[in-house]
Amino acid sequence: MAKMLIADDNKQIVSILEEYAKKEGYTPIIAFDGHQALEAFELEQPDIVLLDVMMPKVDGFDVCKEIRETSNVPIIMITAKGEDFEKIMGLDIGADDYIVKPFSPKEVMARVRAIMRRLGENHNQHILEFDNLKINLDSYMAAINGEDLSLTKKELELLWTLAANRNKVFSRDNLLDSIWGYDYYGDNRTVDSHIKRLRAKIDKYNHDKWQIKTIWGVGYKFEVN
Repeated sequence: MAKMLIADDNKQIVSILEEYAKKEGYTPIIAFDGHQALEAFELEQPDIVLLDVMMPKVDGFDVCKEIRETSNVPIIMITAKGEDFEKIMGLDIGADDYIVKPFSPKEVMARVRAIMRRLGENHNQHILEFDNLKINLDSYMAAINGEDLSLTKKELELLWTLAANRNKVFSRDNLLDSIWGYDYYGDNRTVDSHIKRLRAKIDKYNHDKWQIKTIWGVGYKFEVN
């Protein structure tokens, strides 16, 4: 049975999410602070993580960063606050979704289903190759000329989405919605920051037959030369 790590210092919220997780067919793993969350993650290797931002000992942002050093497990950040800078920070460090308290537990589980569905859809495609670029979604690895690129989960998903749709222009909102799954909570500035970092990594290598091109006033595309 799939496992869901629920990390929040509010025991009432944890209890509610635990019951809904069971209804969704997950085995809930519980943590009430950041240290417990990291220990539980390492021990249990959950399939998805619900992670509160404001937790004792280690906050949710630092927990997310540490998890991302070794794993691409889906992470939904949960917070009592709704400031844009927190949403952007959560996305930039690798969170897959972001939800603000107070929330409906049914909405949380709907987000869980959406993320897991997208993950399954992506993995049905497995491997993409074009010229000297190779992207493998099974291993979440990308390489140019056989040399591995050190990409974050979101950078790789951005590269995959663009490369799998050669010469198609994606708006920032398109990319935010398809990769992060945001309808109302996203900010398209995070797309620009991820594209900037992605370009810096791939531009270390020659790729004269393709490029990630900015379409001013619109968005981005994977352009084949």
